[in-house]
Parts: sequence; structure tokens; C-alpha cells
Amino acid sequence: MQIDRIQKSRIRRKYRVRKKVLGTQERPRLSIFRSNKHIYAQIIDDIASVTLASASTRGKVVRDGLKKTGNAAAAKIVGTEIAKQAIGVGIKCVKFDRNQYRYHGRVKALADAAREAGLVF
Repeated sequence: MQIDRIQKSRIRRKYRVRKKVLGTQERPRLSIFRSNKHIYAQIIDDIASVTLASASTRGKVVRDGLKKTGNAAAAKIVGTEIAKQAIGVGIKCVKFDRNQYRYHGRVKALADAAREAGLVF
């Protein structure tokens, strides 16, 4: 099976971003995954291989206040929720892992909301 050109560029972009971003205990990684319907965010300590906090549009706290889950407004709510959880665990500074996605639209909305809620990156 041959991978088409777009998938190859996505894979290249993902590896290019991930080789620069490594989450530690002092400064874990804020990883984003985006699908057509939902957006997910995790704060990960790569050295211990532990997820410290997570939020998504599929979670009950976030989902109840939304009419639609695949837009920038939903991403803002997920960004504030992940920041609240991170500060609750004692994390102030993170490294932002945008994965293979461009820093635009829903990814940017999530990052801006997390910054406004108190995370530093």
C-alpha cells in the first residue's frame, strides 16, 4: 500500500515537531489531537511516561456546555479546562506540542485559551 503525498507530509511534520519537544517532570508536554468532530489535549511527562492531566470535547464537563464540538469555541473551552487541571496538579509551565497540525484555527484557539487561564508556554 502506497502512502500518498499528503500523508507523507503529515508524518514528516509530526516527527519534525516531536523531535524538538520532550516533556519533563518540571516542564511537561501539552499534546493536542484534533479530529473532525472533537479536540483532545493531554499534559504528558515523557520521561516517566505518565499523563498528568487531560481534557477533551468528549468529556462530560466540557460536552454539557457545547452545542457543537468541532469548532474554535469548543477548543477554547478545552484549553481553559486543561489549564485548570494542570494548575490543580501543580503545573504552571508546559511545552506545546501541536502534533502535525498547523498553529491555526482550533489549535491556536486552544493554545490561547490555555495561556489566558494561566499556563506558560
